[in-house]
Amino acid sequence: MSRRGENIYKRKDGRWEGRFIKGRKDNGQIKYGYIYNRSYAEVRNRLYALKVKYQTIRELKGEGAIPVTIWGEQWIHSIQDTVKPSTYASYKYKLLTYVYPSIGQCLLNELDKEQLQMLIMTWKKRGLSSSSIQVIYRVLYQCLNEAVRQGKLKTNPCLQIQLPKVKKNKVSSLSVRQQKQLESVINGKKGKGELAVLLGLSAGLRIGEIAALRWEDVDFDRGILKISHTYQRILLPLKNKNTQLCYTDSKSDASIRLIPMTQQLRASLLAYRKKSQGNYILEAKGKPCEPRLLTYYFHKLRSKACLDDIHFHQLRHTFATRCIESNGDIASISALLGHASTQMTLDTYADAKLEQRFQVISMLEEKSA
Repeated sequence: MSRRGENIYKRKDGRWEGRFIKGRKDNGQIKYGYIYNRSYAEVRNRLYALKVKYQTIRELKGEGAIPVTIWGEQWIHSIQDTVKPSTYASYKYKLLTYVYPSIGQCLLNELDKEQLQMLIMTWKKRGLSSSSIQVIYRVLYQCLNEAVRQGKLKTNPCLQIQLPKVKKNKVSSLSVRQQKQLESVINGKKGKGELAVLLGLSAGLRIGEIAALRWEDVDFDRGILKISHTYQRILLPLKNKNTQLCYTDSKSDASIRLIPMTQQLRASLLAYRKKSQGNYILEAKGKPCEPRLLTYYFHKLRSKACLDDIHFHQLRHTFATRCIESNGDIASISALLGHASTQMTLDTYADAKLEQRFQVISMLEEKSA
């Protein structure tokens, strides 16, 4: 039994059922919502309010009545062949760990500013840093942006979110004295750790790039290193396995670069080549040496140099800072570091450039005196 035009039906169990449109499923079919009550009048009153509510939602936000979990999985699958395996794994892990548990069952067109702001608060309570929150936000933003592009949503609700401000950590390089302390420990030594440190200080390589280096990437005649791959441990959203080592192409076109070798680095690599039997420069059992193992070697070396507070990535910063201090032009330094733009280099090493500005002013004063 039904009341014509009202979408109210009498069920076999004696209750009245009211049906209203929430939007459309991913396949285009109508997504309905339902309410039940023994009283026809009660169902009719509630149904009218729900029809108005969801008609407004559909007009303002769009027809996409698809759970965030289902849409997220469709989106992540669609980009799998267009991004690096490490990027795919990272995105999937973030969605599974930080997004789905809170809003996974919400429909796309029901997402609002309050829900997403509460999601940010949930991440804060879980102890995530502001920078980590911004990274997860960008993944969710991309996911919902595709829903907008496909016409499932009219606007991206992420645009309304107020993100916590990220405090810019000052890029810290080793002082000249600290660098000499570390170099005194590695000079004359030919282990994996010593060579990794030299590659960081003399070529500004990231630890994953160092681990991925092959002998075919070294042109001894021209004195050049070709950087085109990285070896890193990526997060996996699996119960029985949390991480996996992955050898991939460099993360961007800018990261693929040629770096001239210093005489010291070339000599060290030549000496190391004589005893190497594998394809990778720093090899362990026929595979690239794991970055975590290189970090372990580095920690032993830094302790010998009485520099227990430094970390490996500071070697790259030190290389960049010494280049700047040597009056290298920013375009060349940016290319050596594999930065996407010179502005990125300027922003990252502003303090090092500031020191040079002081020198310029000092020279100006001396000339004017």
